[in-house]
Amino acid sequence: MALILADDDLPPTGGETSHSDVAGALVAGGSVLALSSILLARNPNLFWNDDYELSILPVFADVARSWSEGHLPLLSPYSWICGNLAGEFQYGTFSAFVNAAVVLIWKLPLTFSQQAAALSMSHLFFFGMGGYLLARGRGLAAPYSTMVALVAAANGWVICWGASDWFGALAALTWLPWAWWGLERAFAPQRGPWRFVWPAPFVYLLVTGGFPYTVLMLGLLCGWLALQSLFQTRALSSILPAAAGTLLGAGLSSPAWLALFDYLRGSARALQEKAEHLQWIVPPAALPGFLLPSWTVDWADFSTRLMPHTGVELACGLVPPVALLAGIIAGRHLLVRQIKWDLALLGLVLIISMLPSANVFRWSFRWLPFIHLVLALCAAKALQYFALRPADGSARRRMVFGPGGAAVGLVGLTAGAMYLKRHAWPTDWPSHWPLTLGTLALACLWAAAEALPPRFRKFQAWVPAGITFGALLATYLCIPTNVGVPRYNLDQQLTEPEPLDPQRLYLSAYPEAEHAYRDAKNAGPIGQVVRPGSTSMWGSVRLINGYSPIRPAGVARDFDVAIHGELAQWSREHLLAWEAGPEGKLAALGVDGIVVAQELDIAPDPESEWELVHSSNEGRVYHRRGRPLPRIQSVTSDASLPNEQFAAASVELIEDSRNRVVADVAVPAGELPARITFSRPYFRGYRAKFGPRALPVTSYRGLAPAVEIPAGAQGRLVLRYQPTWLRAGGAVALLCAGICVAGLAMALRPSRADA
Repeated sequence: MALILADDDLPPTGGETSHSDVAGALVAGGSVLALSSILLARNPNLFWNDDYELSILPVFADVARSWSEGHLPLLSPYSWICGNLAGEFQYGTFSAFVNAAVVLIWKLPLTFSQQAAALSMSHLFFFGMGGYLLARGRGLAAPYSTMVALVAAANGWVICWGASDWFGALAALTWLPWAWWGLERAFAPQRGPWRFVWPAPFVYLLVTGGFPYTVLMLGLLCGWLALQSLFQTRALSSILPAAAGTLLGAGLSSPAWLALFDYLRGSARALQEKAEHLQWIVPPAALPGFLLPSWTVDWADFSTRLMPHTGVELACGLVPPVALLAGIIAGRHLLVRQIKWDLALLGLVLIISMLPSANVFRWSFRWLPFIHLVLALCAAKALQYFALRPADGSARRRMVFGPGGAAVGLVGLTAGAMYLKRHAWPTDWPSHWPLTLGTLALACLWAAAEALPPRFRKFQAWVPAGITFGALLATYLCIPTNVGVPRYNLDQQLTEPEPLDPQRLYLSAYPEAEHAYRDAKNAGPIGQVVRPGSTSMWGSVRLINGYSPIRPAGVARDFDVAIHGELAQWSREHLLAWEAGPEGKLAALGVDGIVVAQELDIAPDPESEWELVHSSNEGRVYHRRGRPLPRIQSVTSDASLPNEQFAAASVELIEDSRNRVVADVAVPAGELPARITFSRPYFRGYRAKFGPRALPVTSYRGLAPAVEIPAGAQGRLVLRYQPTWLRAGGAVALLCAGICVAGLAMALRPSRADA
């Protein structure tokens, strides 16, 4: 293969980031946007699935509303189960980038699916930029760096899961190549003593993105780079700048992970069994899917059933596995010596993705984005090896023995194996043959391009990036990106509260949303009555239910609520039959509305307490007779304190905002104190002041905050959510931010030699 790289394709000496690198990163990010835009034009609901519908988008609507009200979006008044947005972690409450994107996008007149697309595509753009800069920082040419960007940001796992379902994964993974780029700069001694600041902002953005798996990836990456540095330098001091930068990033993100740790205490997630999870691990037999995503084998799905599944999550644009294999064979020990650390990391992460996992780190196929990134970097190095070595014979020889020829052979062999082993044919042939033939055609074009004369060297350098783009596009056009997760037909009318009353607090009883309300079972719009998941946040409707993978201590555990917000059968029957009366638990919490899905044959008791106010094909709405219950009330008895009696105090509500309640309270003289309860979910971190005096905050059965006020006292009661983790984490984050700003200023200051 002839020399095909021009001098301007290579990064500047010393690995400095030039203006051309910034421009190239913008182009690389734009190529990812172009790919996404083509797919979006074909399927407007590409990024609008499952968790995005029931959880992500309604929560972000409330986040945008919170910022417009001038409040930090720590809590939401519209869901008790998903009321602690900071503790839920996956919503990026402390990510400056996520919040900025949400605020800007929600100012535009977009539909739900368009908002989802804008949110995902804005992250994919920066994802691609990070992949490009990481590759350029390693001395890779611009064409191959663009290929890395495409694979990093548009691989099968990111498109099919991160960008269209698990937004927290995308929000965190976006900054993985950036953090890697910053870490490698911190390991480079020629960058001066202030180089430790480079990884800090990207570590912060990665951690606050809201995906624990990516934090685990970052930890593995940091340890691997440190081990590599120690082997190469034999000096412990070589890892100190990168370690300092990583710690600074962790400090900047401390409110996020401190909130998560506090929220996990007593939650269903913390108490669930630590048993191994076999779902969604990468089967060894699926590995040919890196070459041909239509390769179909049995995978264990969410129910641990072995089901035929394509290798769409393994899709990486054909070029990376072919280039790496061809480079190892052609380069023998020379290339392996250059990338031995990356090869070992690739092997390690690939093995981890095939092993069972547990608890929050279940579903080992989530390691695939990291695998794709490392694979792309190794492949880019192999392509550059081919490009820089001297010409080796005739055009026919280059076409046959170059990476393009290897691609033709490998795709052909894989397709033949699919047929012979009946992995996809004959039953699945109609859906997979276009991708197989299209991939084979791209491989032939690649091989033909390698036979072009030397005057086409610049074109040849960009061919792998073009093949990657074409292969990824063909994959997502031929194989559904919605890989088995449900879609719901949610209407824009969900932004309106009707037929529910915003002044009331509702408990919604509905069956499992992913089975009862998926679009395959409901042709028309759903959710206007039952509000599954966290969809109540769109219309500012106060609901007990909500979407929460963590299911915190309190109502979520006491009511036995599932992740998607539905109550267990025993729970909904017990609550409506035994706790819906005037002295029941629901009244104590302030619940004065009940929603019952049409599929359920239950109603709240006693009938004298409730009236039916709305009925439709979706469900029935019951209201407690009379006016809505007050959001703050003085109780004379408390079922959680059976031997205590309390005075009836006069309470006048002044303010009831997200993070604060203010009321004027007057307690009659005598011996009995007053007990004030608040109709909002209880979380550790509430603080109360009565005038200048601090009062302890207790709770009603761990479900709702409560405060006792001494007999005869009169004054203003202020209940404020000010958890210790927020104050401590905020102080640490401010300190780390100051260090980062000072260090960055010193790092960017021209040296005397330059002056």
